[in-house]
Amino acid sequence: MGAQHNEWYAARSMVALADGGDVVEMDDVLMARARSIRDTHYGPRITYSPKVFIPITQLCRDVCHYCTFAKTPSQLNSLYLDMEQIIATVREGARAGCREVLLTLGEKPERRYRAAREWLQTAGFDSTVDYVAAVAQRVLDETGLLPHVNAGTLSRSELQTLRPVAASMGVMLESGAHRLTERGGPHFGSPDKKPFRRWLTLARAGALRVPMTTGLLVGIGETREERVKDLQGIARLHRRYGHIQEVIIQNFCAKPGTLMADAQDAALSELLWTIAQARVILPADVSVQAPPNLSPGQLGRLIGAGINDWGGVSPVTPDYVNPEAPWPSLSALRKATAEQHKHLLARLTVYPQYLAAPQWLDPGVRRHALEWADAEGLVRDDSWRAGVSEQPPQSTVLATKRIDAAVTEALDACLREEEVDTDGMLSLFSARGADVEAVCAAADQLRQAQVGNVVSYVINRNINYTNVCQYSCRFCAFSKGGGEVAAGRTAYDLDGAELHRRVQEAAALGATEVCLQGGIHPDYTGQTYLDIVETVKAAAPDMHVHAFSPLEIDQGAKTLGLSLERYLRLLKEAGLDSLPGTAAEVLDERVRSILCPDKVTSDRWLEIMECAHEVGLFSTATIMFGHVDSGPAWVTHWQRVIELQRRTGGFTEVVPLPFVSEGAPLYRRGESRPGPTWREARLMHAVLRLAVGQFIPNIQASWVKLGHAGALEMLSAGANDLGGVLINESITRAAGAAHGQMWHPEALSQSIVGAGRIPQQRNTRYEPLQASAIDLQPAAIRWVGETPAGRLATSKTTRSV
Repeated sequence: MGAQHNEWYAARSMVALADGGDVVEMDDVLMARARSIRDTHYGPRITYSPKVFIPITQLCRDVCHYCTFAKTPSQLNSLYLDMEQIIATVREGARAGCREVLLTLGEKPERRYRAAREWLQTAGFDSTVDYVAAVAQRVLDETGLLPHVNAGTLSRSELQTLRPVAASMGVMLESGAHRLTERGGPHFGSPDKKPFRRWLTLARAGALRVPMTTGLLVGIGETREERVKDLQGIARLHRRYGHIQEVIIQNFCAKPGTLMADAQDAALSELLWTIAQARVILPADVSVQAPPNLSPGQLGRLIGAGINDWGGVSPVTPDYVNPEAPWPSLSALRKATAEQHKHLLARLTVYPQYLAAPQWLDPGVRRHALEWADAEGLVRDDSWRAGVSEQPPQSTVLATKRIDAAVTEALDACLREEEVDTDGMLSLFSARGADVEAVCAAADQLRQAQVGNVVSYVINRNINYTNVCQYSCRFCAFSKGGGEVAAGRTAYDLDGAELHRRVQEAAALGATEVCLQGGIHPDYTGQTYLDIVETVKAAAPDMHVHAFSPLEIDQGAKTLGLSLERYLRLLKEAGLDSLPGTAAEVLDERVRSILCPDKVTSDRWLEIMECAHEVGLFSTATIMFGHVDSGPAWVTHWQRVIELQRRTGGFTEVVPLPFVSEGAPLYRRGESRPGPTWREARLMHAVLRLAVGQFIPNIQASWVKLGHAGALEMLSAGANDLGGVLINESITRAAGAAHGQMWHPEALSQSIVGAGRIPQQRNTRYEPLQASAIDLQPAAIRWVGETPAGRLATSKTTRSV
C-alpha cells in the first residue's frame, strides 16, 4: 500500500502541473512528504562516503554533449593511469581517512581507439574492464580500501569479472528518454547512453547480487513526467532484485567547450522537486543522494527536499567529472548538515544492509568492509581495539548541540528511572556526536544516585581447568579439540592436585573467590564438576566458588540424567556459591546461529539461570559484543535479562565484554568486525546503567578487555565495579589480548582514587570487606602447571579434573 500510495502521490503532482494547479503549494506538500519518509527511515542522519577519486582512463567511445571528462588520445599524456600512481594516490587517501576508492572511466574506449587497444595489449590486458579489475584487486590487497566501480554499461561476464573485487558498482541511468539519443539530443552519437543498455546493466547487476548506484541527470532536456517514469522504473527493479543502494539526483551544469555550453543550468526548483519525487517514489531503503559540490550555498535546501546522503566527498582528489566544482570541506558540510538538525556520518561504499547479508559481497571484499565497519555498518569512528589498545582514543566530538530528540526523550525517562521501550533503548545505543556525551553524562549522574561514588573490586583467581572443548564456537581462540583453534596452542587438563594447589595458593595470597571455567571436555560428566567444587572446598573451605556457565550446567545435568533443579542443588550442596554469566554471548538467535550454532540456545541459557536463582545460586549476566551483532540484538539481550531479573532478582552484576578479535577464528576468516568501537563500548556501559541499573545496580568494567585506562574511563560512563584482580586469566589472552593476568590490588585501588572515586574491596556477594596488605608479586605465584588432556573423569575416587 505504501508504494502504491507514493506512486499515486507522484502522479497527482503531475496532474496538478497539467491542470495549472498551485505548483508551489504542491511542491511544499511533496517535500514535506519526502522529509517525513526520510526522517522515519533514516532519523537525524545524513551520510557521506570519504573517498579517493581515481579516473582510470578518460578515453571514452561516447560523445555526450555536456561532458568534459572524456578526452581523445591526443589530449592525454597517459591513456590509462599507471598502477603505481593509482596505489600511491589511494595510500594518500587512506592516510586522510578515506574508505572508498571510486574507479571511474570512460566507456569501452578500446572499441573506438586503436591506441587504447595497443596500450592494453602492451600492459597484458584483454580489455579496460580487465585492467579495472586488476587495479581493484591491488587496491584491496595493498590498502584494504573498498573499490566502487563506475565502468558504465557492462555485460554479464564483465560484471562477473568485477564483482570479486568491488564492494559496489554504479551506472547512471541519467535519463530513460530514448528521444535524447536522437539527432540534436545530448546523447546522440553515444551508443552506451541508449536507455535499454543502461536498464539491462542494472538488471544484470541485480541478478548477480551486486550492490548498485544509479541516478538521474536533471536538466538535459528531459521532462518531469519522464523523470517520474524513470524513478518508477528504478523502484520496480529494486523491488525485484533488492540491489539499488542509492539513487543520485544530479543537476546539469553547463561546461565551456561542450556542445551544451550555452544551455541553461538545471533550475534549483527542478532539482529539489526531483529529489522529493525520488524520496516519495523509491522504496525507503534506497538512499537518495545529491552532490554537495554542485549546489554551493543550497545544502540546507537539498536536505529539506529529502536527501539522506551527500555521496562521495574526497579530501585528496578533485571531482574529475565536474572539476570546476570543488568539494566542500568536511567542516562546512558538517556545519550545513547540523544546521538542519542532522548528524553527518561517514559510511562505506557498500551500504549497511548489504554488508550485513553475506550473499551481496565476495568474501574477499567483505572481510575488508567488515574491518572498517561499526555495529551499524557505517565507518568506524576510531581505531581502538578491545584487549589490545592500551589507551582509549581522545574524544573528537565537536562543540555541537544535541540533535536526536529520541535520545533526549529516552534519557529523560531513564533519569526518572522509568523503563524505556525497544525504540528508546535502541536510540541510546545508536547515539552519535554530542548525543554520546549526553548519554554518558546521564549514566554517570544515575550511577551517583543509584550506587554513589564507591568503586568495588574483588580479589580472585581465575582457574581455567581445561581448554579441551567439544563445541565449535566460532569466536573462541581458547578451546582445543572440538572447535577451531589458534595456531600454537596445546590441549591441557588440570589434574586434581594442580587444582588443589592453585586454590590453596590463592587463599594464601588473600583471594576470597576462585572463578572456575573451561571448555566442555567430552570426557567430563556432571560428576566431574561436583568433584571440582569439592576439590576447591577441600583446599580452602571459606573460598567462594564462582563456577560453571549454563553450558557446563547443561552438560552436567544431561550426562547424569538429572533435572536441572536436582543437579544445581547437588552442586550447591557440594559448595558451589554462584554462576558466571558467560556462554550468553548475545541472547539473540540470529547472532548465535553464526557465533555458536551448537551451543545452548538463548531460551536454555535463561532457563538454567532462572533455575539456579530459584535454588539460591546467584549469578552475573554478560554480553560479548562487537562481532556480527548490532543494536537491535543488544536490546533483545538486555530486555530478556531484565525480564528474568524481575522474576528472580538473582543477577548481582552485569558485565559487558567487548569482543577481542585478534585470535578469534571468526575474525581471522574475515567474517566479523574487529570488535566494538570505543564509542560503542562506552555506550554499552552507559546504556546498561540507564536501562538496566534500576534492576541490577552493579555495572562492571572488564579491565582485561578495556585495559586499565579504558576501564577507569568507564567509571564516568555508568560503571561502578572493576571486577577481579584475576591473578591468572587465560581465555581473553588466548583471543589475542595484551591485558590480563593480574592487576595488583594496591595499584588498582590507587587508580580508583586517581579517578576521583572511593575504592572498596568486596566479596562476590558485593558485601564490603576490609582491604588488607597482600603480597601478589609475580615471584610469589607459581603460574602454570598444565597436565595432558584426555583422561576420563567420572567419580571422586578415579577423578582427574
